Amino acid sequence: METFYKYTRTTFFIILFSLFTSYDSVAQEHSVAINIHDSSMEWGACPDIIPNGCNVAILQGDPTKANTDAVFKFQPNTDIPEHWHTSAERMILIQGEMTVTYEGEDSRILKAGYYAYGPSKKPHTAKCNGPEPCLLYVGFIKPVDAFAGKPE
Repeated sequence: METFYKYTRTTFFIILFSLFTSYDSVAQEHSVAINIHDSSMEWGACPDIIPNGCNVAILQGDPTKANTDAVFKFQPNTDIPEHWHTSAERMILIQGEMTVTYEGEDSRILKAGYYAYGPSKKPHTAKCNGPEPCLLYVGFIKPVDAFAGKPE
């Protein structure tokens, strides 16, 4: 019986220690609130595989690490050539109209407010349709990357 209590006490302290160290790492993370329509937003160039007419802003996270949120701005009639990502993508079209086509699937037309999910390593193309730029929020689970063509 003494062994049982010793084991229980040890387990209790391990759990307690884990709770405090987990809380500490969560407490160090800061919340974010950004107006993506603010003119002071910092926009950079998109990856080389996407032609001119595309800019990206990192909203949260480090693109070289997991869990990054970004917003892409595509000028009207910008074609995004076939590419794929290591990470799955969670997307919301904020402005504009965009056609997205994943390999082996029918094309889908996204309008402002539409949510879309793109599986990891699945090749796809897109086009910003209409007269206004497309603003596309993308949440990446893994580090941000983009590769032309199809995965091998």
